Amino acid sequence: MPKIRVLLLALLLGLCSWAGVLLLQAAAAPATAGQQAGPGDINAKAAILMDPQTGEVLWEKNSHAHYYPASMTKLMTMVVAMDMVAAGQATLNEPVQVSERAESFGGSEVFLAVGETFPLEQMLIAIAVASANDAAVAVAEHLAGSEEAFVAQMNAKAKELGLKDTHFANCHGLHDEQNYTSAYDMAVIARYALKYPKIREWTAIKRYTLRKDPLTILDTTNKMLYWYPGTDGFKTGFTDAAGLNLVSTVERDGLRFIAVVMGVETPQGHFTESMKLYNWAFKQWAFKQFYAPGQVVAAVPVGKGQSDQVKVVAAGKVGARVSRLRGQAADLAAKVELPGIIKAPVQEGQHLGQVRVFRDGQEVDRVGLVAQQSIARASLGQEILRVIRAVFIIRQ
Repeated sequence: MPKIRVLLLALLLGLCSWAGVLLLQAAAAPATAGQQAGPGDINAKAAILMDPQTGEVLWEKNSHAHYYPASMTKLMTMVVAMDMVAAGQATLNEPVQVSERAESFGGSEVFLAVGETFPLEQMLIAIAVASANDAAVAVAEHLAGSEEAFVAQMNAKAKELGLKDTHFANCHGLHDEQNYTSAYDMAVIARYALKYPKIREWTAIKRYTLRKDPLTILDTTNKMLYWYPGTDGFKTGFTDAAGLNLVSTVERDGLRFIAVVMGVETPQGHFTESMKLYNWAFKQWAFKQFYAPGQVVAAVPVGKGQSDQVKVVAAGKVGARVSRLRGQAADLAAKVELPGIIKAPVQEGQHLGQVRVFRDGQEVDRVGLVAQQSIARASLGQEILRVIRAVFIIRQ
């Protein structure tokens, strides 16, 4: 009997040692090529999760491999259009006339007719909401003279953004072997697009009336707007060659992420796989805010002004992503940089300084500080009165 007990004990110890070795081997085994541990299995050929504040890649899978973007191409179309508006080369209310070539484009369309005109902004809304190929071509021709010239601007923008895995062959995304990108590059385009609130405004529209006669109501192609709270962009894409694609962005409680999935094969999978990424992200991180947009940060003395000081407010939210996980807290700090004094006049909204945000000593963001109100220059009489008061105070 004692011998049996000894044998059983030896067998048990051997099994425990064997299990321990297996656990150590599993822990030491490398992750699947191109994929980091994180949100679990993402059923896409390529995917990425990015922090748009810093551009940091939080999770990725084959993020630099070349795939077809399909209608995600139109995000760059909107970016180039807004660059031209910002540069004063176009206005959102200028009329865009539909050419015969633009009318001919099928697939996703809003059935534009030759000679029909819409303001540029409405055309861009048609692109954002309904993924309209005909509107994309009409916009390209209007802004650059031809689609080819506009596509050249798209590729120039890609080069400017440092995109190494992207080449555009058209402005709409209908299949072309030379129209390709990567999940990483698409996330960089989305990060740049965030600088234009109008793009998020358009891509967050769920339903839009383009015409009243004949009645034309556009419904968004991005079901994330309905299914996932906090979604406010950007663009779906699908062709037989590309599969299902989605470049999206979500903000909750001040924390924003960008996700891209490409080459999804299951119906609605570009939405569900993106939601997996976001669910994991919001469990991992939160947003620590120092100042809200428009919040008073400090007061700066004003020289020779009708008021002695001007209140300074944050031009945007000031804060950064922090880990929710125990034992992984970061050292987060905000440094306010303002002049000791500013001379009048001061204009409302005038840039006066900045707040720099640091995580573990590394700068992760900087936000402008602006004047909350205008301060006019003091009159000669006011200046004389101030001198008299100052002398009186000194004598007291």
